[in-house]
Amino acid sequence: MKIATWNINGVKARLETALAWLQEATPDIVCLQEIKSVDEGFPAERFVELGYHVETHGQKGFNGVAILSREKPESVSRGLPGDPGDEQARYIEAVFATGSRPLRVGGLYLPNGNPLGTPKFDYKLSWMKRLHAHARDILAREERFMLLGDYNVIPDAVDARNPEAWTGDALFQPESRQAFRALLSLGFTDAVRAATTGADVYSFWDYQAGAWQKNNGIRIDHILLAPEAADRLERVGIDAHVRGWEKPSDHVPVWVEMAA
Repeated sequence: MKIATWNINGVKARLETALAWLQEATPDIVCLQEIKSVDEGFPAERFVELGYHVETHGQKGFNGVAILSREKPESVSRGLPGDPGDEQARYIEAVFATGSRPLRVGGLYLPNGNPLGTPKFDYKLSWMKRLHAHARDILAREERFMLLGDYNVIPDAVDARNPEAWTGDALFQPESRQAFRALLSLGFTDAVRAATTGADVYSFWDYQAGAWQKNNGIRIDHILLAPEAADRLERVGIDAHVRGWEKPSDHVPVWVEMAA
């Protein structure tokens, strides 16, 4: 089973790119972020034509997450628990019948948090606290569980080509990185770092200053695996070549292959 995450940066703007990648990569489950579409405006029929079931949690103009899957999920929930007043569409979760045990997939678009010193950074940290609490509750059930998406966190200096350029950014603040480490300490495995500890492993290249051409990237799209899911991990990949396609997102797909 191949499961992927991709910040598409506008599903309508990247529709043809998304369809081309799906046909090339043939994933079984895909978590999309930043779809920038309300639910009724999402071009679901184009994905259905490729054999995907579509679940969305959309929002007009920005944010929004979705799950595409070959098989219809057994259940779907929308929104991150912990703050009933939070109207930003940043989390969707689905349970699938797979093999001998169900698989729970949480797709997230964690707040950016910039600029520092504003309520946006406070919101990022509070959202991460809610994510930590939710993840802890799910892990206590000992389910086959994975959390994947755009975390907007650069975990370590090795995850940026030029880490010194990010010291004033919310993505690389000590508080953001500590919150990410606290999530890992619950028992999650960072799938990409389970496969490699090397440098030059990125999932995002800005549109500005020739970042893609210079390989000036960062790693902010992560797949975290609960112990019951990590036991099934077989392969990990980042489809960096997609960043060179026409009208690309500034993020690229990250994926894992799991034993059933």
